[in-house]
Amino acid sequence: MALGHHRYEWLHVTAFVAPTTGETVWYLSTGISKTFFEALLAAFARETGAGRERTIVLVLDNAGWHGPARLAVPDGIKLVYLPPYSPELQPAERLWPILDEPLANTYFETLAELDAIVAERCIQLDPAALKAADFHWWPKSISPS
Repeated sequence: MALGHHRYEWLHVTAFVAPTTGETVWYLSTGISKTFFEALLAAFARETGAGRERTIVLVLDNAGWHGPARLAVPDGIKLVYLPPYSPELQPAERLWPILDEPLANTYFETLAELDAIVAERCIQLDPAALKAADFHWWPKSISPS
């Protein structure tokens, strides 16, 4: 008896979340790489107005495509890397159970169908529900006087 080989298609959700406000920026893609992550950082910087007048600190895990070696980082974006094996410190980790709720135990005929459901879920999520109020260690944002 020959074993069959399942071919899966993947949908990647990349989320940037401000833990003090719940403001979230979502991107959906069918793949991820360092080159693609650079493009995401550039899109995020444009969308949020990061630049010489506004600096945004992004806390990242140590996924290979996040790595600092040869990673082009736009002006206004500062990357801070978490220690290895510390997912509980990453604010975005709180998003996955909320996002996954309507997807659990559901079969999707096509990746486009899954993409539409995930995109709709991202749009519907309330920033107040995403606030990470228990991140007491998270630095408070400051505005120049």
